[in-house]
Amino acid sequence: MNEKPKITVAGAGMIGCYVGGALACAGRDVTLLVRPYLEDAIRAHGLRISDLEGRDKVLSEREITVTSDPARALSSADIVLVTVKSGGTAEMAELIAKHAPKGCTIVSLQNGVNNVAVLRERAGAGRTVVPGMVPFNVVHEKKAEPHFHRSTSGLIVIGMNASGLKAALEVPGIKVEETAEIESVQWAKLLMNLINAQNALGGESLLEGIRNRGWRRIFAVQIEEALRVYRAAGIKPGKLAGKPPWLIPWLLRLPDFLFDRIAPRMVSIDPRARTSMLEDLERGRPTEIDYLHGAIASLGRKHGIPTPTIDMMIRRVKEAEGAGRGSPRLKPEDISVG
Repeated sequence: MNEKPKITVAGAGMIGCYVGGALACAGRDVTLLVRPYLEDAIRAHGLRISDLEGRDKVLSEREITVTSDPARALSSADIVLVTVKSGGTAEMAELIAKHAPKGCTIVSLQNGVNNVAVLRERAGAGRTVVPGMVPFNVVHEKKAEPHFHRSTSGLIVIGMNASGLKAALEVPGIKVEETAEIESVQWAKLLMNLINAQNALGGESLLEGIRNRGWRRIFAVQIEEALRVYRAAGIKPGKLAGKPPWLIPWLLRLPDFLFDRIAPRMVSIDPRARTSMLEDLERGRPTEIDYLHGAIASLGRKHGIPTPTIDMMIRRVKEAEGAGRGSPRLKPEDISVG
């Protein structure tokens, strides 16, 4: 890998703009491939990046390249960080195959467990595809300037099949860990993503949801359903919030005062944090429900394991998508659990 690689963030939204901005703040050569409206906004106001630790910087066009032109963004990239939603992975892979150099390294920093396979199939020969997992939440502050704030903590985890990648990506505001067990990490992240649907349906912040024992119980039931599916499929997920997955449902059901004391990492969340699924509902965009909850439900059907609560969450999110009125602002008591 080049001593100072050119890094393109392909499909930069909330995660991509924060990661790309943090890399640019550390002097990395970064290009953001964004939608035209975001390109215009960044050109007019700069790109503001902030985090839990108090870092706060506005990047100018001299410090970070921003474009909506795939050819310009990808043609000289040494590293391509793919941050599009799962539904856009195939299209982005085809753009990479068309425009990116042979020999570039492609890193999937996406939710879900199937994106790497799509990238390997469609991004073309001669390119290394590395799976990754982003644990933290990023909030897009709705102000005149594009402002992306990392509202939770955690290590980005990547696979180990690309020399020099960790050094290229680890900067202040982004800690990176390499692992040979990246698939177990991704399956664990998928369990955590089960909170996304209830956050979208409730319309509250993540912190409000995790402090509500009713919502925690729904989260616990979903995780239990998913773990039954995992056992049937022979999948062994990694730890969640530093704890074995089987322990999480028990923790979630604890009374509030015990939960706060025993699981402090789970409530160490900026009050502004919301899931991208809630953002999608509010903006009238398709959600990733089929790639998150749907992936577990599909695996359950394959192995004959029922997932009634996960199925119900999928149905309720799709109803909200169809209604086009944003989050339905449900309460835990509006949702029956299996």
